[in-house]
Amino acid sequence: MQKHKAAILGGLVAGVVTTAFMVAGRKTGLLTKTLDRDAVDWIDRTTGSRDVIGDTGTSVVEFVNHLGASAAFGAALPAIRELAPGLSPVALGTLYGTALYAVNIAGIAPLLGITEGEVEAGPRKAGERWAVHVLQAVFTALVAERLERQGD
Repeated sequence: MQKHKAAILGGLVAGVVTTAFMVAGRKTGLLTKTLDRDAVDWIDRTTGSRDVIGDTGTSVVEFVNHLGASAAFGAALPAIRELAPGLSPVALGTLYGTALYAVNIAGIAPLLGITEGEVEAGPRKAGERWAVHVLQAVFTALVAERLERQGD
């Protein structure tokens, strides 16, 4: 499969996997309030969506947004891979996920009011957010590599 298509599909698969991980983590108590719930709260604060489409509808909007972001971040993976062609998908995904976390969650999300900021969140919640971003990017890289190889 062509590398950009594979990376986008990898991002979509990773988006589903990380959402499932966050839901399961919350329900089992393994994770605290996860980023997807922060995003649902932000969407509601910004638009009043819960009054119109309820919590489930707002969660669906957030999930679609998350899949779009996952596909977009996946689309960037081939360019990043060209910068470090010798790295394994796990190493590349770990670095990329860390960068996504630093820019999006530690940087942009608090400015937009989606999160409270990582210092205020505390080490556990910040660590969970970082780990989910690493999981996302590693999964994206692994699935993309697998899909590319299947096309050979």
